[in-house]
Amino acid sequence: MTEKPTGRGPDAPGLPAGFAVRLNRHTRVLGGGGVLVGGSPTRVARLKPAAVGLLHAGTVTVRDGASRALAEHLLSTGLADPVASSLPPVPLTAATVVIPVRDRPQQLDRLLASLPAGLGVVVVDDASQDPAAVAAVVSAHGARLVPLTRNLGAAGARNVGLATVTTPFVAFIDSDVVVEPGSIETLLRHFADPAVGMVAPRILGLESPDPNWITRYENARSSLDLGRDAAAVRPRSRLTWVSSTCQVCRVAVMGTGYDDTLDAAEDVDMVWRLVAAGHRVRFEPASTMRHEHRSTLRTWLGRKFFYGTGAQPLAERHPREVAPVVLPPWAVGVLIALVAQRRWSIPVAGAISAVVMGRIARRLGHVPRPAAVAAQLTRDGLLAAIAQGFTLLLRHWWPLTAIAALFSRRARRAVLVAAVADTVWEYARVRPQLDPVRFAVARRLDDVAYGAGVWWGALRGRSWLALLPAVVRTSKPAAGDRA
Repeated sequence: MTEKPTGRGPDAPGLPAGFAVRLNRHTRVLGGGGVLVGGSPTRVARLKPAAVGLLHAGTVTVRDGASRALAEHLLSTGLADPVASSLPPVPLTAATVVIPVRDRPQQLDRLLASLPAGLGVVVVDDASQDPAAVAAVVSAHGARLVPLTRNLGAAGARNVGLATVTTPFVAFIDSDVVVEPGSIETLLRHFADPAVGMVAPRILGLESPDPNWITRYENARSSLDLGRDAAAVRPRSRLTWVSSTCQVCRVAVMGTGYDDTLDAAEDVDMVWRLVAAGHRVRFEPASTMRHEHRSTLRTWLGRKFFYGTGAQPLAERHPREVAPVVLPPWAVGVLIALVAQRRWSIPVAGAISAVVMGRIARRLGHVPRPAAVAAQLTRDGLLAAIAQGFTLLLRHWWPLTAIAALFSRRARRAVLVAAVADTVWEYARVRPQLDPVRFAVARRLDDVAYGAGVWWGALRGRSWLALLPAVVRTSKPAAGDRA
């Protein structure tokens, strides 16, 4: 195991003067700006009158202790995100790029050509079969080569490169990536926040001159594309991980780096260890990079399966954080009622939802129109619960679902409804350049391959932790925070 990340410590400085945060699009403003609804997990935050005066067009700029405290609160609750363009630039000479590679000289050449001038670059050749080809590319671009005689895997190769870095920041980038102009500069700006330990960009697909149905699906629904919304990254939140396809880190908090005993999910483990040590991890979609998708059925399904195998070792290291879905008790009751498909199912699900809505409304007495806000929160929670139910049926638990469908008409009906509803929702959301039928097939193959990887990891590790849902109660302060 690697040395764990360094913690912030009690005397870590706060946000610097001039640091700006803006309410994100998921945050609703009520009561003349005095009440905010949003965050992750969802909460209702009531602002003191002085704090309302610090919000200008949804933005808070740090100027004194009061504005700093408000900005910190909005960041920590997920109600707001940094305005990256307003943060001070960091010179590229303060960062080093570490690229782990095994063969792939053409992809490496393409990546090195896309890097901006001023960066230090270390290429770690992880025991290539043709090391001369890799060395020639590295030499042509004036980068530093660290050759390995034994294959360590991506995590081990990154750690070897990290040990050579003398700059304050390091960018780990995979060899099959193309860096778009300004991307690294944008990511580095986030380190104006001394609590930030890692920032990652949005990963989009590399344009292909002859795309097929797999690459068209991946361009719309890639596992690496985490969307267009900036977010704090932490367990059991809207965004729980960022990929090591590109991770830019503060060297001082990295310890000895990634857990090189992990074959998969070492990037997720690194994120969660940083968060546990008190650091912020950010996802910044204003920075984009391009990744070369797998384009054949075998390699594509193999990659999805590989991703799934990472769930079990993560469960060993972070048993409280790994769960296929996270549900409150009332949502479990609703899902059980709906899956039962009895005459009483919808009335019972409606009654549970009504009780939850009433409880939320009673806790929101300080909010204008508490019943309407409670109805919106209950609706959002219900939709999220149903979506997670679909995920269990079609992705994580599909082997059990398939067995049940052999013997139960209700199970077959549940699978059909889940598959159709999930496909329609995702097709409308991502608008792929692919017809609905092939998108539906690709979506289900994606689920089956990933779920098979999760089950294989669970069987190999003799542990079911990665397959067990987490049932958690919403804490009362989340419905009435005050800042």
